[in-house]
Amino acid sequence: MSGERDLARLLASLQVTAREGEFVFVSRPDADPGPAAQAEASVREAEGVTYVLPRAKADALRLAYDFRAAWLSLGVHSALDAVGLTAAVATALARHGIACNVLAGFHHDHLLVAAERREEALAVLSALSVQASAH
Repeated sequence: MSGERDLARLLASLQVTAREGEFVFVSRPDADPGPAAQAEASVREAEGVTYVLPRAKADALRLAYDFRAAWLSLGVHSALDAVGLTAAVATALARHGIACNVLAGFHHDHLLVAAERREEALAVLSALSVQASAH
């Protein structure tokens, strides 16, 4: 199943949804079955393994974290080799001082933004789609 590559079409059809709750990044020096079992995503790096998990589950496991995030999913199926979508959404958010951490899945891209900026980020991305539709 191939995804969309045309940036104008991607932006014009962009629909963003937010998962319920807050998510946190937890880093462990090696693979850890506790957070791994609760993780929504993970990344293995030279320094260790990063797990992204619901805040409540991290709290239950007594794991330390610094950043509380809202998880936004881009409701458009972009091709893995599509050019510009990540840059467009990151630039739109950056113009409003909203940092985003991007995770790419096979079907969708996901953004983790500061939990307290969730609604603002949703509004910015909605405006981006409306603006793209007008062109």
